[in-house]
Amino acid sequence: MALIKPVRGIAPTFGENCWFADNATIVGEVMMGRDCTVWFNAVVRGDVNSITIGDRCNIQDGAVIHCTYQKYKTQLGNYVSIAHNAVVHGCTIEDKVLIGMGAIVMDGAVVGTGSIIAAGAIVTQHTVIPPGSIYAGNPARFLKAVSTEQADIFMRTANNYVMYADWFKTE
Repeated sequence: MALIKPVRGIAPTFGENCWFADNATIVGEVMMGRDCTVWFNAVVRGDVNSITIGDRCNIQDGAVIHCTYQKYKTQLGNYVSIAHNAVVHGCTIEDKVLIGMGAIVMDGAVVGTGSIIAAGAIVTQHTVIPPGSIYAGNPARFLKAVSTEQADIFMRTANNYVMYADWFKTE
């Protein structure tokens, strides 16, 4: 069973049909929408500020979602995928965004709707990524616009992770 616990008297809240891996950790002021999943060894730590997560978001294996004390909340929109071992810290991730494996998004950054942060990219503090952009590198820089063909990745990934969680519910 996932570690879910209050911090300073504030417990996480969840929408319908969420699934959490046995060793996921979700603590403190975390508000999560419906159909969300938090995978193995992932941490969502709302101990020093709030974390708001929309509907159909997936926090994949080893990812860390955190915030900054008295400065930066973390907000994820709907249909957001945070890939394996990514770090999302004190920032805003708008709707239909993919944060790639091992990517880092730092305090005060804003990732616009329909964007992709490439695997291993580092989005530095206060960077504002326009909607529909692909950013890559260290520090992350504009690579190209998300193509029409690539744009289906947001819904497909979000829906797949709901399906994957269902596999674990039946075991």
